[in-house]
Amino acid sequence: MPRAMNEPNNPMPKEWLAADLSQQYVADYKPFNFVDGEGVRCSLYLSGCPFHCPGCYNVAAQNFHYGQPYTQELEDQIIEDLSQDYVQGLTLLGGEPFLNTQVGIRICERVRATFGHQKDIWSWSGYTWDELQKDSADKLKMLSLIDILVDGRFLLAKKDLKLQFRGSSNQRIIDVPKSLATGQVVIWDKLVR
Repeated sequence: MPRAMNEPNNPMPKEWLAADLSQQYVADYKPFNFVDGEGVRCSLYLSGCPFHCPGCYNVAAQNFHYGQPYTQELEDQIIEDLSQDYVQGLTLLGGEPFLNTQVGIRICERVRATFGHQKDIWSWSGYTWDELQKDSADKLKMLSLIDILVDGRFLLAKKDLKLQFRGSSNQRIIDVPKSLATGQVVIWDKLVR
């Protein structure tokens, strides 16, 4: 769908598929940080994002070939880093994690197999909750593996630096298990602003 000036791209359901777009590249991996969700986190930045939100803070990661290929060695390092008692969980960012489901599902399943729900999984996405509900099976599978989704495209006109874990006021912090259980969006219960 064409976009207006200074607006992100707005895909139709199933228009963009990980099988067609993902190169399974990682833009960056940042262990032990405090900014990508609650507590101490290990953050995996996946490469590629066609939303192209004006004002994006990570423009380099919009390229699906940016960075390095995802490897077993990196996955093993992430699991080792997550095993530290003080680490609360994994965060998937980008780029667009839901267009890199080959990597996202793989690491989420490994986290669940290793830690169960002792470690939480957060993900940011340009997709809204409603858009994901109408999209491909791989996106829905990845959604089912995470705990918290920060949804929606970054909108420059709604930018607010005072928001908790979000860049613009249209974005929501969603409790995924509660939302899936009730069939409606349930906002994270620790939301302050």
